[in-house]
Parts: sequence; C-alpha cells; structure tokens
Amino acid sequence: MSSSAPPAIENRLSRSPFAGPGEDGRRLWRAAGEAVLAGVVVLLTYQAESWIAARLVGGVSVLGVFGVALVLVRRRFPAASALGLAALMGVVPAVALLTAVAAYTAARQLGTPRRRVGLLLGAAVSTMVVCVVSAPPLDLGSWLFGLALSAVLAVTTVVVPGLVGVAAGQQDRLVRALRERTAAAEEARRLVDSESRVRERSRIAAEMHDLVGHRLSLVSLHAGGLEMVLRKDAPELRDEAIVVGRAARDAMHELRQVLGVLGPVGRDTGTDALTDATGTSADIEALVEESRGVGIPVEFCWEGPDLGGRPALVRRAVHRVVREALTNIHRYAAGAHVTVAVRHADERVEVRVRNGVPPVPPAAATGLGTGRGLTGLRERVALLGGDLEAERTPGGGFAVAADIPADPGPGAEATAAEPYEKGPGGPVAEPGGGLSALQRRVAGALSGLLGLAGVGLMMLFGLMLVHDAQIGAHYRSEEEPRVGMSRERVERAVSFDSDMVRAAAAGREPPRPASATECLYPYVGEETKGGRLQIVRYCFRSDTLIAIDHFTVPVVTETVTGPSRGKRTHD
Repeated sequence: MSSSAPPAIENRLSRSPFAGPGEDGRRLWRAAGEAVLAGVVVLLTYQAESWIAARLVGGVSVLGVFGVALVLVRRRFPAASALGLAALMGVVPAVALLTAVAAYTAARQLGTPRRRVGLLLGAAVSTMVVCVVSAPPLDLGSWLFGLALSAVLAVTTVVVPGLVGVAAGQQDRLVRALRERTAAAEEARRLVDSESRVRERSRIAAEMHDLVGHRLSLVSLHAGGLEMVLRKDAPELRDEAIVVGRAARDAMHELRQVLGVLGPVGRDTGTDALTDATGTSADIEALVEESRGVGIPVEFCWEGPDLGGRPALVRRAVHRVVREALTNIHRYAAGAHVTVAVRHADERVEVRVRNGVPPVPPAAATGLGTGRGLTGLRERVALLGGDLEAERTPGGGFAVAADIPADPGPGAEATAAEPYEKGPGGPVAEPGGGLSALQRRVAGALSGLLGLAGVGLMMLFGLMLVHDAQIGAHYRSEEEPRVGMSRERVERAVSFDSDMVRAAAAGREPPRPASATECLYPYVGEETKGGRLQIVRYCFRSDTLIAIDHFTVPVVTETVTGPSRGKRTHD
C-alpha cells in the first residue's frame, strides 16, 4: 500500500493545470494572484487601445476572460497557451501583454531550437492572419491596416519576448549543467580524497604489521630458546614458555588476517623501506642526498635531538612529509633552490620543506602524479593529531609545513581524523545563494513587471505610428454616402473635413437645412469649367446624414455687391 500511494499522489498533483515542470501541488494561490494581475493588465491595455477595440463592445470582456484563462495554464501547456493568445490578440489587442507573457514562458521552457522557432513563427503568423481577416468586418480599416497592426503586435509581443525567453532558457540549462558538473567534480574529488586516505591508512597498517610482526617474531624466537633452556634447568616452567611462544604465533596469525582485509599493499623498498632509522636525522639526510644527486640544490637543517627515541609512527610521518615534498619538487620545480628544516622540540616536531621559483617553468601538464600525495600526508599527520599545510609562497615557490606531536596521545587519532571523514562533499551553492527564497522571488517578480512595462511601451509606440499612418492615408470604404447614414460611415466613405473648402464655401453656399446641427465639407479636388470649385456638403442632425448638397464656388475670390449663391442642386 505504501509503495503504490506516492506515485498515485504524484500523478494526481502533476495534473494541475497551473503547475509547471518540476513543480508539485495545485498552485491555486499563485493562479488566483496571477488572474487578478492579468485582469488588471487587460483593463489597462484596453483603456490604452480603446480606439482599436471599440468595435467589440460586449465581446471584449468575454474574450478577455478567455485570455486570462489561457495565461494561467501557460506553464502546463506553454505551446497551446502562446498560440491561443496570439490568435486572440488578432481580434482583441487588449490581451497583447498576456501574449507576451505566454510567449516568454513557452520559449523558455521548450528545449529544442526547432520547437522554439516553430512556436514563435506559428504565433506570429496566427496573429497576422486573424488581424488581417478581422480588420474589415470590425470596421478597423482595410486589410493593409490589419497587416500593419498585426505586424506591430507580433513583433513587440511575440518575437521580442520569445527571444528573451530563449536566452533565459539557455541560461537556465547552462546553469543547470554547470551545477551538475560542479556536483560531479566535487563528488569525484571527495572520492579521490577518500581513496587517498584509505591508501594511506593501508600503508600505515602495513608499516605497523612490519613493526609489530618483527617484535612478535623476536618474542616467539626468545620464547623458543627459553623453552629449550627450561627443558633441562626448570621443567616446571617449560609450559609457561610454550604458552608465550604459542601466543606470539597466534598474534602474528591474527595480525595477518586483520590486515588482509585491507587488500594487497605495495611495500616500500630502498630508502623508503621502514627501518629503525626511518625519520631520524641520518634518514632525512639520505633523502636530501638523493635529491642533490639529481642536480637539485637542497639546504638541510636539523634542530634539536634526534627522533630515535620517538614512536615509529611519528618518525614515519616525518619521513613521508620530506619524501613527498621532495618528489613534488622533482616533478614540478626541478632546479629550484630547496630548504629542508626539521625542528624537534620537547612536545612537537616541525617539518618545513620550501622551494623557490624553478629556473625553467614546468610544462602546463606534466602527466606526472595523481594529486593524492598531499591528501595522504594530511591523513597521516591528522591521525597523529598534527596539522599539515601546503600552499604557494608570495615569491612564486611552494611550501609544505607539518606540525606533529612528538608523543601522540591515545585519543589523538580519532579526534584528528574526524574532519577528514566528512569529506569536502556537500550541496552545491546555487546562484544568488546569499539571498533568501522570498527575496529571489520578489526580485524575479519586479524584473518581470519591468520587462512587461517595457514591452507595453514599445507596443503602444508602434500602435501610435500605425494609427497616425492610418489617419494620414485615411481608409475610404467603397460605400456611397446616402441620407440616413451615420456620420462615422460617411467619414469613412469620403475624405475628412477640409478647412480650406469650408472657408471657400463661407458666404457662397446655399442655406443649410433648418434641422441641421453640423455640416461636413470634404475636399473633392474637382474644378468645373470657368474656374469654379465643385463642393459637396453633408449636413447632419444628431450624427445622422439628412442632406447632401452639390454646388460650385469661384476659385478666385471676386469683389461682389452681394452674396453669390452660385449653381446649386439639392438632394
């Protein structure tokens, strides 16, 4: 029961239309807040673009609610949300900013370039097609005006936010890949360090096997000799000697079994072999002479008494620190001046190995070494309760310094080794880790609002240009003006009112109808014979055309004794 419940719950939660990839829960509170914000954005955009959406009185609210619903599910259905809002924007430009949000989200979530390009192209084309087709029926203008309007909307609310979303998505994937690579590198380094510590402990165990085995062999040998002597001189003590010898042999056997768990460990040979002189002044001097024999100038200094009376683990640690430091110098700083200093005080043993800048810089990658030597040294020194530091010097060289207790206490090993057991692994810090989750969310929300405001300003600027171009070009319908038409339909059928024609007709036009409240004097641009200007006057009562008058006036004003009525026909 318990094993089948979590997948069911996870599948149920993943079906929430308001949750994005990798999000759990229904996210109802976030959806409610976004719905309110989207409604406010639609209302503000509608107020700014009322000259466009005025033909949809009664339908803007329904379509606007539909647009809000589409933007709420953009995380779960990014492509459908972006395409639906893009098509809806062709009819209701008030949802343009919601389309920008959906296009940004979809372009950020889609992983393949082909899908992103197809989505943005499809959204832009759907906006243009719907706007071009719906512009004449909604009396917005000709299909050319619809094409210009849709081009502005598609570029500002689909293409630009989509490109920003593509860049943000690529950044998200890059950060995610870098985070995974960093975590893998940290884990690999932790494993390498752990292996180095295990190897060093195995080496220490092998060394202790040699030391303890040697002592136990001596005990067993002396017990055997004692047994032979006591057989004649004191037979009653012979059994005690046999017990001692048997115990020594059993201890050797058990020691081999315990150390066999560590696996095969290569043993040191030559000057690296463990002897009673390991770590003494003579032993360190031999290591220095080996380095001098290969052409490295080494200066050696020993202060204090020799280490012959100190524990073997301490002497072995001193030997290993000096040997590892000199080995690294052979590899990476051949020819550099080297100083080896050992100072033995009452309670501490200090080892310092320092080298200068090599005369010939080493190659970028020598291919030598595994980088585990210093990690093993730290483990060995830490097991004794000491400390080891390895770092570059200000002059460009390198220094290794070890501070080791001369007589480690019985609890030093466990205490000193504890920090190294934890390893360097751990969670990888995320970008902006210094900020809290709430601060990051607030910063993201503010950035989104600023970006949305920028898109809105850019869109309004483009719409103003399209509107001004429409006024300059003046879309004229093919419908002939007739009595009873509305003023707006008449203005779309003829040119705009001309102040020049109105001034020319002043004092020379026939009387207006008594019920007329306003007249329109469009410029016709035709002249009759005799240099007279053809004028058409449209008179309205309460924005309804009630009379169409055709008359002519002279082009050049002449001095007359009375007002000239000219030739006139009345419809």
